[in-house]
Amino acid sequence: MALVLLVSAALPAGGAFAQAGAAQGPVQVQPGLAPVLVGGADLAAMRTDGARYPMFAAELKRVRKEVDAAMKAGIDVPVPKDPGGGRTHEQHKRNYMAIYGAGMLYRATGDQAYADYAKRLLLEYARLYPTLGLHPAAKNNAAGKLFWQSLNDAVWVVYSIQGYDAIRDTLSEADRKAIDDGVFRPMAKFIADDQPQVFDIIHNHATWACAAVGMTGYVLRDPVMVEKALKGTDRSGKVGFLKQIDQLFSPDGYYAEGPYYQRYALQPFVVFAHAIEENEPGRKIFQYRDGVLTKAVKAAVQLTYDGYFFPFNDALLEKSLKTDELYQSIAIAYGATRDPALLSIARWQDRTTLTPDGLAVARDLAAGREKPFPYASMLFRDGPDGDQGAIAVMRSGPGDDDEVVAVKNTAQGMGHGHYDKLNWILYDAGRPIVTDYGAARFLNIEAKDGGRYLKENETWAKQTVAHNTLVVNETSQFDGKVKVANTMAPRQIFFSAEGSAKISTAEMAGAWPGVTFRRSIVQVDAGKGPPLVLDLLKVKGDKPAQYDLPLHFAGHIIDAGFPLQQNLATRPVLGKDDGYQHLWVDATGTPDASNARLTWINGERFYTWRMLPPAGAQVIIAQSGANDPKFNLRREPVLIQRVKSPGETTFVGVLEPHGAYDPSAETTEGSTSRIEALRHERVEGADIVTIVLAGGRTITLAIADSAEAGLAHKAAVDGKAIAWKGHFARFDGKGGAQ
Repeated sequence: MALVLLVSAALPAGGAFAQAGAAQGPVQVQPGLAPVLVGGADLAAMRTDGARYPMFAAELKRVRKEVDAAMKAGIDVPVPKDPGGGRTHEQHKRNYMAIYGAGMLYRATGDQAYADYAKRLLLEYARLYPTLGLHPAAKNNAAGKLFWQSLNDAVWVVYSIQGYDAIRDTLSEADRKAIDDGVFRPMAKFIADDQPQVFDIIHNHATWACAAVGMTGYVLRDPVMVEKALKGTDRSGKVGFLKQIDQLFSPDGYYAEGPYYQRYALQPFVVFAHAIEENEPGRKIFQYRDGVLTKAVKAAVQLTYDGYFFPFNDALLEKSLKTDELYQSIAIAYGATRDPALLSIARWQDRTTLTPDGLAVARDLAAGREKPFPYASMLFRDGPDGDQGAIAVMRSGPGDDDEVVAVKNTAQGMGHGHYDKLNWILYDAGRPIVTDYGAARFLNIEAKDGGRYLKENETWAKQTVAHNTLVVNETSQFDGKVKVANTMAPRQIFFSAEGSAKISTAEMAGAWPGVTFRRSIVQVDAGKGPPLVLDLLKVKGDKPAQYDLPLHFAGHIIDAGFPLQQNLATRPVLGKDDGYQHLWVDATGTPDASNARLTWINGERFYTWRMLPPAGAQVIIAQSGANDPKFNLRREPVLIQRVKSPGETTFVGVLEPHGAYDPSAETTEGSTSRIEALRHERVEGADIVTIVLAGGRTITLAIADSAEAGLAHKAAVDGKAIAWKGHFARFDGKGGAQ
């Protein structure tokens, strides 16, 4: 994983976030040996009440099965050798899960065998760890000892310290000292003091590191260790856990690296916060920054479709809410808020945690206290102050198969960010339709570069042409330079989720020198079937340029409305760099306003992309996978509109879901578009787009340049005057504003 080092001098002071939690006095640690990461009374309730509640009983059975299998296999603590996916890597992962599970099983059942097993495993680590140097498969300055990168070492500690805390009071003084001094103290020193270049940054790697060191500090009763975790190695507060909360989340709970890494980073944030709450409730950590950590858990849920995270930035498509990070996060957030909507997510996950918070989830589900999670059309601002763009989410309804449009107008997202400002994706009928590639990576598959990010992640997945947004002169935004990209963000101009048309308008300046582009995405209820989606993208450049606008889609092409020149004998490659070297050209065509459409089928529904191509535009039908000798890339289709422009260009398109195909009944209906025409005109201070539907019905969308709410606008459409106030209005064929 890439590390982006953000030195403290470059960080905002965060004065707006200074609360009691940040200004708390000396760190307080609990005396004695009893567990401190969860309360003793709550632990006792797991043993007495857990079996009464089906979800907790199922989790107890699941963890017992896994740990019993590990115990039967015997103690295996190998000398580290392999990268991700290799035998030693996977065994150390299994071991930290076994330590954690055995500790929690001991507290949930009282069976001493589990405590003894965790002790034996940890004593083996106490013998091994002091002998280790840096991992032999390390490839960067963030090398681990147990694993190829220190991030995984921190994850090992976060899990293992919880298991150790659960059994520490059962150990002899000698065994406790051996584990304290042979495992956790030296690991905490390595993670913090020996790697400040990782620990003292604002990044998810540092979040895991701070959680590991801070939780270890509470368990070992070491206030200095806790203070380092909270405020950085120099304990100044310029970095550390509290500063990470300040800098990595927006006021809406959106995480800087995007939804996928929000999932990953949430676990150390909420697990460590829970430990802080148990040990120092006076910090009021779950109220810090207006409760941003529990907001972040709910935001993570909102940024999904059918439970799967929107795959923006470095994201794996397979990740959903059914992950250990979200089981933990939902349980802890429920424990902190008692929000009954979180119970419905736990029921969908069909899992909870072997913790007191997990018990509370199971108990309240059994009591019928859940409420539906309020999935909504909403704007998630980006940046610590919420002024670095946003993700706009537009939902046609609350159901799993309702249409969802997500528009990515966010900041870069550090080293895991992609060069895709003003990108958008679409889901419908339970499937991705307008797609984002996500990351080029096979996590923990050793044959694929040890499970690391592949080189194609840089050459394809991050490049602008791999996304549904503007490309200028076949070059990526910011010239593909993350340090430059981190200094600029889009401007979210307008968002509305009201009425029969939802809209997001944003603008990006500086992604290419002298180029500014503005994009409005509108989800339009057309009365029958799923909503239409209008895309209006306007470019202003200070010199002639070639503009490409890709649309990556999932499905099988059914029909093109315009003639195509197909490459049947040979398959040329579209370009040489910035992702273009990975695109095969299957066909090209030159449509006009009357025939510029492409229809494909996905599942049991048809989709037509209808365009108003700029004058002289060419359409390219291409597929990813060129120049890929190791078969690292998926083969996926893309339509690209290309125009050579003197500098100013407007792209207009409408995505229309329609019809139904039933392969069982062998029936097809509505396979052709119901849009008869698409028109666009520029009037003073506004753009007017008219969609003409079958039968002559029209939907006219008026989008003003200004977002000022009270500013009046007027225009003539088909000889009829229209007038509105503010940025946006919709008019039907009878001329009535909605």
